[in-house]
Amino acid sequence: MPFFDDRGIRVYYEDHGDPNAAPLLLLHGNTASSALFAPVLPLFAERYRVIALDFPGNGKSDRIPRWQSDLWFGWAACAAELLRHLGTPRANVIGCSGGALAALNLALEVPELVNAVVADSFEGLVADPALTDRIAAGRAFAKQNEGFCAFLQQLHGEDWESVLDADTDAVVRHAREVGAFCHKDIRALTVPLLLTGSAEDEMFPAGHYAQLFGEISGAAPLAEAHIFPHGGHPAMLSNAAEFLALSGAFFAR
Repeated sequence: MPFFDDRGIRVYYEDHGDPNAAPLLLLHGNTASSALFAPVLPLFAERYRVIALDFPGNGKSDRIPRWQSDLWFGWAACAAELLRHLGTPRANVIGCSGGALAALNLALEVPELVNAVVADSFEGLVADPALTDRIAAGRAFAKQNEGFCAFLQQLHGEDWESVLDADTDAVVRHAREVGAFCHKDIRALTVPLLLTGSAEDEMFPAGHYAQLFGEISGAAPLAEAHIFPHGGHPAMLSNAAEFLALSGAFFAR
């Protein structure tokens, strides 16, 4: 299995498709791993060199004692290290949920590594403490659901519960100690950005994406948005066929 070193941590990644094709980096969200993309990865691999990693502490990557509170900034640094390790040309990037926050940080911090970004199904630019509390409570309740537990075991292995708890702890500390999901203002964005989400996303209140995407598009001239009328969280999986077509057309510009 391929690994690379990120600040002394062994990080797992997958590399699919034509190695000479345009690179596409897939960034998973919180509580997930690269295995989340299994349903769509073969389809993307028909057109791109698809690279997907397990962020530190997740999936097949090394476990870490305590996750940093500035989590998604750290994830972006890890993704940048992988692109440097592979020596790819500027990559197209798709991040979903927490992975979208990492993708935004990646584009803001190292735009020389990024061609374009699709940020799918994410909370916003600043953590909402009330939403964070609901997420933490929801995860604690979800541990009683056998299907949920089996899914996380599939993504992470037998220690899935410790991974979930470490993630939740970092999310809660971030909301209390950091707040902003990115270090740089979204107005500093210099690469094309496509924002996607589902109007029926069960994680957020009605109208969440319309308001959020309007604010971001108004601040970042290179940003545009598409909201799918139906589907759950994340949109890239619940609206897979439309998402594949939409993102493909966006990257082809």
